[in-house]
Amino acid sequence: MSRVSAVSTFPVAYPEPNDNNNQRYLLFVRLETDDGLTGWGEAITQFPAATRAAQAMVEGMAEIVVGSDPLDNVAIWRRLKDATWWYSYRGGAAAFALSAIDVALWDLKGKILGQPLAVLLGGAQRDRVPAVASTHAFNSSLEYEAERHGRYVRDEGYIGVKIGMGKRGDARLGYDVRRDIDFVALLREAVGPEALIMMDRGQSLVWDLDAAIRRVSAFEQHGLKWIEEPFEPQDVNAFHKLRAHVTTMIAAGEREWDARGFAEVIATGVVDVIGCDVGRAEGITGTLAVIAQVEQANLWFNSHAWSSAVNTAASIALSASTSRCMFQELKPDENPMQHELVETPFAQTAGWIEVPRGPGLGVEPLEHVLRKYAWR
Repeated sequence: MSRVSAVSTFPVAYPEPNDNNNQRYLLFVRLETDDGLTGWGEAITQFPAATRAAQAMVEGMAEIVVGSDPLDNVAIWRRLKDATWWYSYRGGAAAFALSAIDVALWDLKGKILGQPLAVLLGGAQRDRVPAVASTHAFNSSLEYEAERHGRYVRDEGYIGVKIGMGKRGDARLGYDVRRDIDFVALLREAVGPEALIMMDRGQSLVWDLDAAIRRVSAFEQHGLKWIEEPFEPQDVNAFHKLRAHVTTMIAAGEREWDARGFAEVIATGVVDVIGCDVGRAEGITGTLAVIAQVEQANLWFNSHAWSSAVNTAASIALSASTSRCMFQELKPDENPMQHELVETPFAQTAGWIEVPRGPGLGVEPLEHVLRKYAWR
C-alpha cells in the first residue's frame, strides 16, 4: 500500500505570451509516496501574495496528507476541509492549496491503479473535445488583433476564439462601446461565418448597464456565442436586466470557490455557462460537485484552464466527463507552462484536443523547468 511520504511546493513566475508577456504566478505541489511514485497538482494563484499564501497553506496542510493512502483521496479532501474550517469558509488561499493537493492525489491514484483520470471519473463520454483559442487582445490595432485571432481559426483549425478585454497592453478593448463593436465586426470577418466568438469583459473593467446592453446587443448581430462575466458577481440585478434585453448566452462563475458559491450563481437563473477552474475550485473533487449541479440545472460547464499543462490535463478529463461541455479552452501561443513544462505539450488538431490516456493526469512536469522559473 502506497503512503504519502512528502509534500513539496514549487512557486513559479513566468512571462505569458498570450497575455502580452506579462508576469504570471502559479503554485505547483508534488506529493511523493514511500514506494517512489509522484503526483502533481497546481493552483492558479496568479499573483505574488496569493502564491505565497497558498504555499504556506499547503505546508500547513501537509501533516494531514503525509502518511495517508492516496486511494483515499476524497476522504483526505474532506479531512482537509474540516481541518481548515476557520480560514477556508467560502474560499480564499486555503481553496488554492486544497485544489493543488487534491489534483496531486488524483494523479497519484491514477498512477497506483494504472488508469487515466478520465477512467477514474467514471469514463470519458468522448475521446476528444472541441478546442477554442483563448487569449487576450493587447495590440493597439483592431485590424491586427482581428487578423491574429482569425489565423487561429483559418490556419490552425480552432473552432472559435475567446478574447479577454480590459487586459494589459494597448488594445483598450472594453473601454469604448463603439470601438468594441467595430472590433467584433472585424473579428467575425476574420474568423469566418461558422466560428464561435466569445467575449470576456475582464475584471479590470466596470460596465454600466446601458453600455453593456449596447455592446452585447451589437455583438449579437455578429453571431456572439456568449458574453462572459459582464458584471461583478454580486451585481445580480444587472445580470437580470441584461438578460431581458439580449438573447446571447451569459457566462459567469469564474471567481467562485466552492460548490455552495456555484449553487448560488446557478440559483440566480441568469447564467447559461458556468466557468470553473480546477486549480481554484477545490480541485477535481470540488469541480465534480460543480459539474453535477450544472448537469442538474441543464446548463453548460466551461473549464477555465488558463495556466499550466497540469491544470489543462485535469480540465480536459473533466470536460470529457460530461455532455454539458461545449469545448475546451486552450492558449494558442506557445508559452512556458504549457510547452516547456512537459515532454509532450497539449496540441489541438483540426479543432479537437484528445483526452489524456496516460495514468493519472497523463503529464509529468519537468522539474528543471520548474527550477528555471522558480520564484523565491
